[in-house]
Amino acid sequence: MKTKFISYYRVSTEKQGLQGNGMEAQKQSVARYLNSLDFELLASFEEVESGANNKRPQLAAAIQMAKSKKAVLVIAKLDRLGRNAAFLLQLQDSGIDFVACDMPNADKLSIGIIALLAQRERQLISERTKAGLAVAKQRGAILGNPNPANALKKAGLAIKARKAEFAATALKTIREIQSTGVETLAKIADCLNKRGEKTARGGTWTATAVKRVLECVN
Repeated sequence: MKTKFISYYRVSTEKQGLQGNGMEAQKQSVARYLNSLDFELLASFEEVESGANNKRPQLAAAIQMAKSKKAVLVIAKLDRLGRNAAFLLQLQDSGIDFVACDMPNADKLSIGIIALLAQRERQLISERTKAGLAVAKQRGAILGNPNPANALKKAGLAIKARKAEFAATALKTIREIQSTGVETLAKIADCLNKRGEKTARGGTWTATAVKRVLECVN
């Protein structure tokens, strides 16, 4: 008998959601896990929410369907549900079964302990940051940037410089590939991927990514 699953995917920023960067990786992770089982995927839920926000309508809907269909809620990574112990324990108390693909053999007790430790670490980081700011303020340091517009401009220039540097390096490899007779953007991207080259963000090459490099240096 096939096991019923409900999948849930979350990214923490609108940019990630629109570009499909973290979302696609989660889907691939869940697909790999499910393909090793005799399964039936009933539905999938996605949303863009901050990790600190426990009010997630799509997750609530996924839990409700898992309850009604007696299905297992599957997520790619435990941290996709946030590092809030109270929230995770509430999920456990909902009565549904759930599994994280990065920790498929973890039981509810061990997951609860991990969540508590993760939340404590976040609290310690916050406390250390506040303590450091307080000491700096006592010493007369000016907190914050006195010229945010100038800082923003410098950051923009730094990003632009890094992009130009990467494009220049990538262009050498692209020209080398073109010299062998490979002309189309798609084939160039395929060659780059076969060589193990990565884009500036560490992803795989596409025709669009190759085009951007060529446009950047022209």
